[in-house]
Amino acid sequence: MHADSLTFIFLNAAIVNNFVLALFLGICPFLGVSAKLKTAVSMGFATTLVMLISSICAYAINNLLVAYDLEFLRLISYIAVIASAVQLVEMSMKKFSPALFRALGIFLPLITTNCAILGLALFQTAKEYNFVQSVSYALGAGAGFILALVLMAGLREKLELAEVPSISQGAALSLMLAGILSLAFMGFAGLGAH
Repeated sequence: MHADSLTFIFLNAAIVNNFVLALFLGICPFLGVSAKLKTAVSMGFATTLVMLISSICAYAINNLLVAYDLEFLRLISYIAVIASAVQLVEMSMKKFSPALFRALGIFLPLITTNCAILGLALFQTAKEYNFVQSVSYALGAGAGFILALVLMAGLREKLELAEVPSISQGAALSLMLAGILSLAFMGFAGLGAH
């Protein structure tokens, strides 16, 4: 598979260089919203939508900044786009799914500070992806984010039914699970390019 193919870019972002489990970006929502499978899936899709919107806008903004030799405004521009995209998703969710809006609570506006989304915009710019490659990269990163949240939520829900020593319950158990999942994903490191 060629490194510039859309399938390779998608799989590389989703599995090999998973933003959460390989690059350790977006850890706050990963640990905060992965207690229940339903909220984890919803947060994953909301983050994926923000990633897609941010990626498209970042591609357009980067071309504009390069055309006018204003690359030094890239970071602040990306942050403004991400904050706007999160507001759009938050308002849409509040209007069309108030129960989900309440379930995600404080973690929904915190997508703005999710470093995985800013990392996505910066990485695609550094890799000089074209528009279609950027969209594939954003969808792969979003799919990887959903995968990480679903895996963690499934494990945490199963462990609620198990007898776990009290000393390792709560945050300690969540961090140990995250470390084991990360180790498992490190096994894919040899399959792709960085």
